[in-house]
Amino acid sequence: MAFTLPDLPYAHDALAGAGMSKETLEYHHDKHHNAYVEKLNELISGTEWEGKSLEDIVKGTYQKDAVAQNGIFNNASQHWNHAQFWEMMGPNNAAMPSELEKALAESFGSVDEFKKQFSAKGAGQFGSGWAWLVKNADGSLAVTSTENGVNPLCFGQTALLGCDVWEHSYYIDFRNARPKYLSNFLDNLVNWENVASRM
Repeated sequence: MAFTLPDLPYAHDALAGAGMSKETLEYHHDKHHNAYVEKLNELISGTEWEGKSLEDIVKGTYQKDAVAQNGIFNNASQHWNHAQFWEMMGPNNAAMPSELEKALAESFGSVDEFKKQFSAKGAGQFGSGWAWLVKNADGSLAVTSTENGVNPLCFGQTALLGCDVWEHSYYIDFRNARPKYLSNFLDNLVNWENVASRM
């Protein structure tokens, strides 16, 4: 069964008031994400990975010591990353659930300190990549960043929140101001109920 591009969980213009334009979502979801899906289907056709779950492909094709990951991994991981990313955002700017607020405060000192660390990781990621809030195998929370399409699945972590810091995710709306994009993401775009549900 071939992979398919998931629908956005909201309209293309639903996040415009929160700082992510309809144009960005049309390019990022409809073109960039779709290209990963189509290329992944092409690359796995007739291989041992055809018919496997996306998570199994990501974990099975990640190479710990590789300078550059292989094409199957790159497209599978970026498909997985983006599928999570769309769900981690929402148009309602709902309040952060108390259990998540408590967990962030216990792990980072305060929600503001968590946001500061998350923004710093994303802004400091050289080149393309992602910033993450993860839950480690021992239950602890951490802020990390990964290069290109590498994601928490590769390290046995649970992704609670991820922010795409590839230029295509913010250049239309924020030009080269990645720190501004990250602070806007945390303050206006995150669906905190979705993040809490991943705990």
